[in-house]
Amino acid sequence: MNPTTIRKAVLLAAGKGTRMRELTNDLPKPMIAVRGKPILQHIVEGLAAAGVTHFLIVVGYRAEVVRAFFGDGAKFGIAVAYTTQIVQDGTGRVVELAKDFAGADAFVLSYGDILIDPANYLRLVAPADAEALISVKYNPGEIAKGGAVFVNKCFEMTDLREKPQPGEPTSPWYNAGIYAFRPSIFEHTARLEKSPRGEYELTDAIRTLALSGKKVQALELSGDWADVRDPEILAQLNA
Repeated sequence: MNPTTIRKAVLLAAGKGTRMRELTNDLPKPMIAVRGKPILQHIVEGLAAAGVTHFLIVVGYRAEVVRAFFGDGAKFGIAVAYTTQIVQDGTGRVVELAKDFAGADAFVLSYGDILIDPANYLRLVAPADAEALISVKYNPGEIAKGGAVFVNKCFEMTDLREKPQPGEPTSPWYNAGIYAFRPSIFEHTARLEKSPRGEYELTDAIRTLALSGKKVQALELSGDWADVRDPEILAQLNA
């Protein structure tokens, strides 16, 4: 990262979250309440407390709900801008929307449905001698639902594979869905081709970044972590 603390963050909040069923009839998933606050508010407040001052929120489904809640960010002591993902064609294309916002600066990127122990945000914005940071959790049981992150003895990422199938190479390190990037990531998102799922995947861009010889540092998150992916997990968090 740059030699100074990261001050910019990009939050992905464009999707409906169909697995939430009727809970997202009127709300985008990142605006569902966990412990009395929208998931996205937990993320914004955690990053703001870590020193992030400028936010770009990528909106799409029910964008007006997000805009009405956060406004220009003044009530949170930050500056908030918005960009709209018109076509839901994958996370790789979403990151492209942040190019002008990032400019020459490093930035944190978080999915809008990931909750972590806020202490981790300080580690994500800290200066790092790497082209990118990828957060991970030691979670062998979840690998089939997400990305397996392969690391070397220096805990640098060497490969990244989405939802490895039985018999394929795997790793116990699970992609935790929060990153820090230098603008070089845009060189790799620009060259993305559609994955077998028919989407442009951010993880494919991170993989080619690492395979190009650039340093992608893995960062093990401490404390609680939750991907608020369905009503069952939501109920557990609100219990």
